[in-house]
Amino acid sequence: MKTEAPIPAYRADHPAFDGHFPGNPIVPGVLLLDAAVHAACGDTPLRIDSAKFLGVVRPDEPLTLQLTQRGERQDFALAQGERAVAAGTFAPLPAAPSST
Repeated sequence: MKTEAPIPAYRADHPAFDGHFPGNPIVPGVLLLDAAVHAACGDTPLRIDSAKFLGVVRPDEPLTLQLTQRGERQDFALAQGERAVAAGTFAPLPAAPSST
């Protein structure tokens, strides 16, 4: 099953751009992953099995997230229009061992 969701653009005044990089702002990869995780599953804990950054995202550039369910895993792809900027796979965290 495939789903799509818009990811709002990061505004040029976002504090991450103060150091990433002055005069040449680029959205940090961790912000892209965070947006994808929250759009995919909210606050449900998961692990990122793989992630690849394929293109640069600048401030004020909206993105689209595409999710494809594969069993318990979800493949994700972030794109700006037709241009892919990130892709990877999420999976649920394994259950914590019982402490009894």
